[in-house]
Amino acid sequence: MEWLELLRGAVAGILAFIAVPVLIYFLLINTSYLVMIVLAAVDFVAYRRRIPFAGREELMHSRTMPGISVVAPMHNEEVGIRVAVESFLSLQHPRHEVIVVDDGSTDNGFEVLRRAFDLVPVSRQMPEDVPVREAPASIHVPRDGRTRLTVVHKRNSGRSDSINVGINLAREDLVLFVDSDSILDPGALLTVSRPFIEDPISTVAAGGVIRAVNGCRVKGGRVLEVRMPGTPLADIQVMEYLRAFHLGRAGWSRINALLLISGAFGVFRRDALVAVGGLDASSIGEDFELVMRLHRTLRRQRRPYRVTFLTEPICWTEVPSTLPVLRRQRARWHRGLWETLWAYRDMLFNPRYGRLGLVAVPYYWLFELIAPLLELAGLVLIALGFALGLVSWQYFLLFMLVAYAYAIIVTLAAVTIEELSYHKYPRWRDLGITLGAVVLENLGYRQLTAWWRMEGWVASLLGRRQQWGTMTRSGFTEVDG
Repeated sequence: MEWLELLRGAVAGILAFIAVPVLIYFLLINTSYLVMIVLAAVDFVAYRRRIPFAGREELMHSRTMPGISVVAPMHNEEVGIRVAVESFLSLQHPRHEVIVVDDGSTDNGFEVLRRAFDLVPVSRQMPEDVPVREAPASIHVPRDGRTRLTVVHKRNSGRSDSINVGINLAREDLVLFVDSDSILDPGALLTVSRPFIEDPISTVAAGGVIRAVNGCRVKGGRVLEVRMPGTPLADIQVMEYLRAFHLGRAGWSRINALLLISGAFGVFRRDALVAVGGLDASSIGEDFELVMRLHRTLRRQRRPYRVTFLTEPICWTEVPSTLPVLRRQRARWHRGLWETLWAYRDMLFNPRYGRLGLVAVPYYWLFELIAPLLELAGLVLIALGFALGLVSWQYFLLFMLVAYAYAIIVTLAAVTIEELSYHKYPRWRDLGITLGAVVLENLGYRQLTAWWRMEGWVASLLGRRQQWGTMTRSGFTEVDG
């Protein structure tokens, strides 16, 4: 048939140009992950050696310990907000305060806090150190005058603007951003304070490991027992988080080229936040944009600084349990990635920014931004070429080995290092689920999320308005007794 011959000719022409580059691309991206594993493994070994000398008791009574303001934006979190705030207040730290910013909630979350902590309004002038869109309508504190809790009530203006309000009200040297539905390990503040104690002059920001809480046993805002979720969608995301946090970010931190600290858990020096104007409330990828702005500002000022990452698991969050919620999340993430990289395109291959401009930023363009496009295009063309008899079975097998079998091996290596370092999953059943998720990730899930990421990118290119949608959560597995 004539159309079939035209198709064969077109596919053959494209394959002649991309067959080898596609193999090289997948080989490079998986090898880069392997390199990150090696770099992260060095940190894991150092962590294991530091455990006996961590000195958390000494840190609790140290006069050099910087204070931390925990800023938690809240929007319609009525169900779990009381437990969350109680857990934030009980974190181990000699001097920390909790600032909850109610971003125009339409539920009874604020009333829950008012009754639980006996809140009373106070007349307090908010500093204008960073710009905000919506100033507080009212500020409340506990009647007892001892509990270091501040609850702000304001009109809805978005998460980033709410955090900026928290930055203005923060009274401590360090500011921690945390989602109000996240769970922190009791020693999280002590852990994340360590880089600022060891290098108080240079360290401007630090991030920590975020893990999926789905399936874990939780009581009173504390994780009692770590378990795999037991559902394929969430199990696979556990693997993604492990690879991204334990390996990717640990590796970049090792070479002092970390570009991203998750907005779900990140600590910043308050003076550094004020110097760059806080979060950009108009940015979709606000956490990525903030770190990029810090890098660019401090590099231009020629100031010595460090953005670091801690390999210890200290924050737990619920990952999407349904496909529609996951789709919105991945599309939004990739749109934020593209818009931030484009906004800071002047850093690309710019020697002025050192290894950031010559290594880290190009890596994000090539292996993070463009990855879904090349993966989907390469897979479709090679599969189509194989079906049309244009691709030999030897090449097709080589492609599958380089693109997917290699990826499985890399993730298995990551799982092995994580398990040897932290041994968070004591049950053999969980390890079996983990191995199954490593394989399943590459059989449909990876291709589906690549398509969703492309949707976010295309939506941005077409100038479509970002629709945040409702990130429905299933809730934690609370236990009795």
